[in-house]
Amino acid sequence: MPASQPSVLVVEDEAAQREVLAYNLQAEGYDVARAESGDDALLLVEEAPPDVIILDWMLPGVSGIEICRRLKSRTETRSIPVIMLTARSEEGDRVRGLEIGADDYVVKPYSVAELMARVRTQLRRIRPTTVGMRLEFEDIVLDSETYKVTRNKRPIKLGPTEFRLLATFMDKPGRVWSREQLLDRVWGRDIYVDTRTVDVHVGRLRKALCKHGGTNPVRTVRSAGYALG
Repeated sequence: MPASQPSVLVVEDEAAQREVLAYNLQAEGYDVARAESGDDALLLVEEAPPDVIILDWMLPGVSGIEICRRLKSRTETRSIPVIMLTARSEEGDRVRGLEIGADDYVVKPYSVAELMARVRTQLRRIRPTTVGMRLEFEDIVLDSETYKVTRNKRPIKLGPTEFRLLATFMDKPGRVWSREQLLDRVWGRDIYVDTRTVDVHVGRLRKALCKHGGTNPVRTVRSAGYALG
């Protein structure tokens, strides 16, 4: 079963621009959600947190800058990259946007190709396994480009699901993932899998990682889920 695609939430009140962005993002292989107001955006983020948010500064009702401030003030959403879209080009406005937590800032009119590049940059920062990067945690090394995993320089054989599961853990060591979050990230949003399946694959991952000795790096967090380290 395929790993979930990186997801992008487009928050733009102008329908034409919203659809152009969505079309280009989908062409790049992203899962795209759309919102035309700040209130809609907050609801969508609560229901299914995206990997990246493209957020228009000028929105009806709650402004984009206020939406960004709220997202960055909450622990649950603070780490989601926000790319602000705005017609404001003055330095003071850019500084204000960055000070409240925006991760990037694109002035209208913008190049779609440049915006796609900026989305990839943010994804590379938060989900390096989506762009063929190498991850390391203690004595474990995962290379998503060559699809190889080693522990203490010894090869570890993993099935596709265990590989994606380990990649998810290694993206954010120490983070506690609930079973539902792991199902979403590893199995994908459109596939029904029982949460007990997560336990089975975590067990297989642990067994593989400890095949040559060493402590079990994947811990169970009671009533919460699993974490690496």
